[in-house]
Amino acid sequence: MSSCAEVIVLVEGPTEQQFVKQLLTPYLAQRGVFLTPIILDKPGEKGGDVKFARARNDIEKHLKQRLDTCVTLLVDYYGIRGDWPGYSESKKQAEHTRKAQIMNKATHEEVKKLFPNHNSDLRFIPYVSMYEIEALYFSDPPCLAEKLGVPQRKIEEILEECGEPEKINDHTTTAPSKRLVKLSGRFKKTSTGIAIAAAIGIPKMREACPLFNNWVTTLENLGH
Repeated sequence: MSSCAEVIVLVEGPTEQQFVKQLLTPYLAQRGVFLTPIILDKPGEKGGDVKFARARNDIEKHLKQRLDTCVTLLVDYYGIRGDWPGYSESKKQAEHTRKAQIMNKATHEEVKKLFPNHNSDLRFIPYVSMYEIEALYFSDPPCLAEKLGVPQRKIEEILEECGEPEKINDHTTTAPSKRLVKLSGRFKKTSTGIAIAAAIGIPKMREACPLFNNWVTTLENLGH
């Protein structure tokens, strides 16, 4: 699908936008896939409040704008609103991979149903990250500990408790970003967080985070 080598990435906020811009865009450009991150629009502001009613407008706009591009979606499961396709069913699941599978499939099906004339079956790629993009930073405990200025053991304890980065959950006090703030008061999503992500790098994140790896693989394959 070389015709889809240009991809609009609809993101929920500035952190995701910078992550795509600074890390994912140069990484995938080497593979012939060119990303443009755009924050989901909302009258009067940008970022936050991730409702499907809001996202669908941007999805439609970018599917219609250029028929030779693909559109992908990068939103966090944590904080997503109840109107999202598959949300109610996903909340009944215990396993994070099953939650992600339900959300991504339901989102894809809904977009296909809403916009049947824009080849959305092939051009739209949903990705609901488990449970926040900050989970990816736990892919490299030594690097994360060094950047936060905390003992590596503290990072390892979180991973032992949860099992792997993408299992770090969506409770209001234990979501990945909340844990990072607890570990270090100097942690800021769009500055410290992106610096940590850059130090770790996409390859290490792909190794430790299968759901993230699946999404990046799908994007990579658009350049073939």
